[in-house]
Amino acid sequence: MKIEKNYLLLLLITCAAIFFVNLNSLPVNIMEARNFITAREMLQDGNWLLTTINGEPRYQKPPLPTWLTAFSAAIFGIKTIWALRLPAAIMSLILVLFSYKLATKLTSEKLYAFISSLVLATSFYIVASARDGQWDIYTHGFMMGCIYLLYLFFTEETHKYRNALLAGLFFGCSFLSKGPVSFYALLLPFLIAFGIVYKYKNFKSRWLPLIAFLIVATIVSTWWHWYTLKFDPAAAEITKKETTNWISYETKPFYYYWSFFTQSGVWTIPAFIALIYPYLKNRVFNKKAYFFTFLWTMISVILLSLIPEKKSRYLLPVLIPMALNTGFYIEYLFRKFKKLKDKRETIPVYFNFGLIAFIGIAFPIGGYIFLKDGLAGNWVWFVLLSIALLTIAVLMYRNLFRRKIESVFYLTIAFIVMVIWFGLPLSAAITDNPEYKPFSEANTFAKEKNIEIYEFSDMTPELIWDYGEKMKILREDENILIPEENQFGVMVSDNNHESFEEAFSEFNKEFIVRYDMNPKGKDSRTHKNRLYRDLFVVTKK
Repeated sequence: MKIEKNYLLLLLITCAAIFFVNLNSLPVNIMEARNFITAREMLQDGNWLLTTINGEPRYQKPPLPTWLTAFSAAIFGIKTIWALRLPAAIMSLILVLFSYKLATKLTSEKLYAFISSLVLATSFYIVASARDGQWDIYTHGFMMGCIYLLYLFFTEETHKYRNALLAGLFFGCSFLSKGPVSFYALLLPFLIAFGIVYKYKNFKSRWLPLIAFLIVATIVSTWWHWYTLKFDPAAAEITKKETTNWISYETKPFYYYWSFFTQSGVWTIPAFIALIYPYLKNRVFNKKAYFFTFLWTMISVILLSLIPEKKSRYLLPVLIPMALNTGFYIEYLFRKFKKLKDKRETIPVYFNFGLIAFIGIAFPIGGYIFLKDGLAGNWVWFVLLSIALLTIAVLMYRNLFRRKIESVFYLTIAFIVMVIWFGLPLSAAITDNPEYKPFSEANTFAKEKNIEIYEFSDMTPELIWDYGEKMKILREDENILIPEENQFGVMVSDNNHESFEEAFSEFNKEFIVRYDMNPKGKDSRTHKNRLYRDLFVVTKK
């Protein structure tokens, strides 16, 4: 099989190995729990349009990712974690494939498209988002489909209406995944960079299909928001609060994102070098396309920096054009590294890939020291990972010394695959909380005792998800609801014991057990109060 004729097949296999294996290894996080609870309530209560979380309206984020999650859960089971994460993995695959198609169209060079797509598929935040049932990968995956179709629309004279209408549909799906986020952070920078580099040519013949694009994009984007505003008065206040967060919540300085290239993980150094435009512009095989990806990346970072609210995960859309940009540098190394004499060019390459290889060689000893207390029952995974990383590291050093940078690049991809295959199951080795007790056991207790259990004050999504059904919260603002039953259970967080005692001072209260879902014990710095509750059975006197 000639590799140059099977880039797409190899890309599919690699993405499958990265995105779809061990999807159930990591615990459900707070962002996922919100999505999964809403999906569960869609299936159990039929709340498909007026979406809810723990029975309360949830319009902060559009519902498309949650619909897809619910469909997968309906097929494979609502408690099947890998099934709940499967749509995000599929969306990540779609994102990479559209990136590959766009790269091919930009340059007519399939090797470059293959390289840049592999960089994208193995960038840290892409891998993390692909295996995480949250919204970001959906909005950017759909928008990448819109961008590819718009590129065809602006550069080809055939199928204008088809490309425009499909682009509008993908735009709408992106908006239905996380509002205008991807429009602002991915599409708008693309349109600006495209206009600067390639210009918008023959625009007269594109006016009508462009209007068709805008109509479809607007209808698909806004119909759900219109529906919620019309049929639930609470929607307006929720929308206002979510919009306000953009300027008043998690505010960071303008320069907060300017280490953005580090979010690509193992490609940090190549990504940084690829952004040194004066150095690389005369070394790449397609200067115009390189200038375009460079502008697209930098404009995206600048626009994101203008928004006061900043979180590192918001950099996900930047990784998409940055992978295309980094691909030019890696392709240059494929062609020229064997002949390079200037140490200023070779030392960063040796350092980047040498460091990865060093981690592989050091892992058997370093990993054992770090994980030894939790390796009981996990030895098979540890041995397999140690052998795999050590073997890859030796081969990487060997090929580095021989200046076979193509082999080193592909071995880096293999390194990441092995970490996902054999390393993720080792996450159980760092879960060493001797008092770990899941919330699902509280549900079992409630059914055994035939009582209703309430949450006293705070809704923690991970706990409600694990409980398996809605849990009514007794305190709203300063008001506390007293249940009508003669006996009931109350979950109380550590900082609410005094308020709980005061609210139920005239009741008998029996402490039952603490439910603690922290992966680390209470002596750890990472032990969080929000992830445990004390259960009291309250009885009327």
